[in-house]
Amino acid sequence: MAALLGLGLTAAAQAGHANTVTPPSVPDQLNVLPGNKAFLVGHATGTQNYVCLPKGAGFAYVLFTPEATLVDDHGKQIITHYFSPNLAPDPGEIAGTIRATWQTSDTSIVWAKGSATATATHETDPGFVAEGAVAWLTLARVGAQDGPRGEDTLSDVTFVQRLNTHGGLAPGDCTSANVGKVAFMPYTADYFFYAPDDDAN
Repeated sequence: MAALLGLGLTAAAQAGHANTVTPPSVPDQLNVLPGNKAFLVGHATGTQNYVCLPKGAGFAYVLFTPEATLVDDHGKQIITHYFSPNLAPDPGEIAGTIRATWQTSDTSIVWAKGSATATATHETDPGFVAEGAVAWLTLARVGAQDGPRGEDTLSDVTFVQRLNTHGGLAPGDCTSANVGKVAFMPYTADYFFYAPDDDAN
């Protein structure tokens, strides 16, 4: 059954390469570099998981991992999302660094890194990001790994965008009295996966 799911996802991804996925409009700082195109989208439901810790002179919730399941347009599970050590780093990336991770049902994996400049929040971009929602992001690939039998749905990913977010913000009750408290905050989002655009060459 897992092999069949992997074959189905691979076929879908190949079709996606042929038929470009169209992401929504985004703030300028989230635009992906020319020469890349979206080929796959997953609709995520899960939680953003935080722990209350000392931070600077005060206290704040710190994200320790997301946990989400991504489905396709037909509701079929295609990807899981979480944090994990980067086991196949690209040049310049340190092996084992904890990164945002997406793993397909065919077991191929991509790791990606966000940046403060490729972020949009409700405060900075209220025309895009809903109130009470986690930021929209564009993350750059820092590693990828084929599945054990050469499965490669995510192996060529260059960028991942998190868009159309709802929920997921940390609560505001982190104080000295509840250091160590964990909060699992429900969220939804759409994740768009980009690869090199062969038609641009």
